[in-house]
Amino acid sequence: MKPSDIEVHDPRFRLLLQPNAFLSKLTDQCLWAEGPVYFPASDLLIWSDIPNNRMLRWAPGMGVGVYRAPSNYSNGNTRDREGRLVSCEHGARRVTRTEHDGSVTVLADTFEGKRLNSPNDVIVDSRGEIWFTDPDYGILSDYEGYRADSEIGRCNVYRVTENGQVRIACDDFVKPNGLAFSPDEKKLYVADSGASHDDAAPRHIRVFDVAADGALRNGRVFIEMQSGVPDGMRLDEHGNVWTSAEDGVHCYAPDGALLGKILIPEVVANVTFGGFNRNRLFIAATSSIYSLHVGVRGAGR
Repeated sequence: MKPSDIEVHDPRFRLLLQPNAFLSKLTDQCLWAEGPVYFPASDLLIWSDIPNNRMLRWAPGMGVGVYRAPSNYSNGNTRDREGRLVSCEHGARRVTRTEHDGSVTVLADTFEGKRLNSPNDVIVDSRGEIWFTDPDYGILSDYEGYRADSEIGRCNVYRVTENGQVRIACDDFVKPNGLAFSPDEKKLYVADSGASHDDAAPRHIRVFDVAADGALRNGRVFIEMQSGVPDGMRLDEHGNVWTSAEDGVHCYAPDGALLGKILIPEVVANVTFGGFNRNRLFIAATSSIYSLHVGVRGAGR
């Protein structure tokens, strides 16, 4: 990694980097790469190429190939406690789970009888409950889904409980986007990405305390984005927040201090940690997927 590829805003950031690592590009054949998720059992990375209505996959020694097409304009992806793929689908306006036999189970597609907008990003907690954001990006045009009116009329954060009930976790976002838990799951971080062309729209990440029953409390602004709007994010084992930005990947300490930036020549949409030691940062950035070994492990599984 060249010195020109990083900005150190706090000396602590150097401890999170691998000095002799280099930024590599795995592919540049996407229109809008999003939702990277890593599967350790097969050393496999899967992500969405939203406008191309497909999901791609990469594995060492095998290169890049198509995982699913069409994909219902899938966006965010994660894996559950059993290693199954969980996806947000703009086109079908739903959250699904791909079973081990390849069949697809619908986890959420309506709330109180009304269709969801266009589920965007998703995570699974240690109890197996599924949390997802539902902005309207996928129904604003035919580029990332199908243009339609919102039936719900607002953009919420939802939680799918263990018994399959879809509940509102938070309802005061403009456009909730990426989300991630702290390592102990006592805090939930959610990006409010507003709109890049609206100077008055929120461009921040909020953080909530998570109660034992899953209720969110004490919501407050964690950071204001300096470059573009926040999108996808992941946390490392120390609770640092690695989030996408217009100029690359920004890393923030748990207290909100900007530690540093990894500069990428494309707008970054999302990130995830992978590799057998969870110390490889995969970066979804516009047309490309990049990877970089870092000096810290990703939180969680």
